[in-house]
Amino acid sequence: MFYVYILYSPDYDKYYIGHTNDPERRLEEHNSNPRLTFTHKFRPWRLIKYFQVNQSRGDALKMERFIKRMKSRAFVIRLLEEENLFKDIAKKINVQLV
Repeated sequence: MFYVYILYSPDYDKYYIGHTNDPERRLEEHNSNPRLTFTHKFRPWRLIKYFQVNQSRGDALKMERFIKRMKSRAFVIRLLEEENLFKDIAKKINVQLV
């Protein structure tokens, strides 16, 4: 099963969107990976929400890219607050959810 997840850095007031097959493991990697990446700069991260997509990594990546292309903090906040918004996005970009 693949998921799209949202991390939040309270120290820097930043959001990060990603996809994975294990959100808890991925959070640990973001907080402990020694490589210099975008998420490395804004530690510590908190996993604030994740959405179940399906068995397709491609569909999870498609959802992640759609959200990132919005380039909108307000959109991410709406995604956190509005239960059906994720489902609406999936329909719009033709992704089957579980």
